[in-house]
Amino acid sequence: MFTGIVEETGEVIGVDDAEGGRRIRIGHDFETLDPGQSISVSGACLTVERYDDDWFEVFLAAETVEKTYLGGVEVGDAVNLERAMPADGRFDGHIVQGHVDGVATVAAVERVGDDWRFEFDLPASLDQYVVDKGSIALDGISLTVADRDDDRIGVAIIPATYELTTLSTKDVGDPVHVEADVVAKYVERLA
Repeated sequence: MFTGIVEETGEVIGVDDAEGGRRIRIGHDFETLDPGQSISVSGACLTVERYDDDWFEVFLAAETVEKTYLGGVEVGDAVNLERAMPADGRFDGHIVQGHVDGVATVAAVERVGDDWRFEFDLPASLDQYVVDKGSIALDGISLTVADRDDDRIGVAIIPATYELTTLSTKDVGDPVHVEADVVAKYVERLA
């Protein structure tokens, strides 16, 4: 489980397309990593397979390549990184599983004073899970939906989030991973 509080931005330093998937090497500044550890890479929960002091590798199964935009990342691209939350850790953000529900598109970016306002076009399949002032994870970032209409949401981004995450590199038309609030999915299932 993750919290959606991005720890750092990593850089893709290697890509190897293989039969049945893709292996990505990512540069990082974490003090410790362990093989088998879960790590959120721009919101997708992946497993650390190999690592060294300043890089780690993950494998993307065919389903991950199909359901995320990670199948298209290239060397030099930035990704948001968060290690799984320890059981005795502080719980900031909201419950984020790292299970990407879909890919949204950046529809608008506007600077508002020191803050930023982003708008995203959502896939229709996620409409029932997103509410005004509810939680949402975009590229693994825990955010609050500031407003929404039929197929678009708006979020306010504070300077710290803008500077720490890949949002500072996003332009209109760029993809972002979306994970709807898991509580909304369980409520629907119980109804």
